[in-house]
Parts: sequence; structure tokens; C-alpha cells
Amino acid sequence: MSFNSISNSSDPKSQIMDQIRQEAAVNNARALISKVNGHCFDKCVPSPGTSLSGREERCLSACMEKYIATWNLVSRTYIAQVQKSAGQAGGGAVMDGLGV
Repeated sequence: MSFNSISNSSDPKSQIMDQIRQEAAVNNARALISKVNGHCFDKCVPSPGTSLSGREERCLSACMEKYIATWNLVSRTYIAQVQKSAGQAGGGAVMDGLGV
């Protein structure tokens, strides 16, 4: 789903749910970037300088790829669990698109 898309429905409830989904996705992206920056930078750049060495760049790249892959796996698993729980509870609206 695009961050700029609004539901084609004129239903105010659907529009509000779309806005909530978009805001949740943006907040998750911000949290991911913040965690990646903190975790990977601390791990890969022990002594910050004016530039990154090749080793530091490779470490940061690998760390970010692993972190994002893990984040996506956890997000998909969480969404599946929420959807399963909502289905067992008799339906109801389930927010999707919470992963990055």
C-alpha cells in the first residue's frame, strides 16, 4: 500500500482506518531505521572517524540487511497471528501493512 493512497471508499470509517494503517507503517519504518542505526553502527563502527572504512561499510550493509529481513519476518508473523486471532474472535477489522 502506498503511503499517499486514500481509500476509494467514501466511508469515513474506511478512510480513518487507511490513515491509521499509513501512520502505523510510517512509525514502524522510523522505528526500524532508528534501531538499525543504533545497533549496526555500534556493532560495526567502534571508533567513528571522518569516513567509513571498507570493512565498516560491508559490516553495516550486512547488518542492515539481516536486521531488516528479521524485522520483516517478525512483522509478517505478528500480522498472521493477529489475523488468526481476529478470525477466531469472530472477525473484525485487522490492520495490515504494518511491516516494512
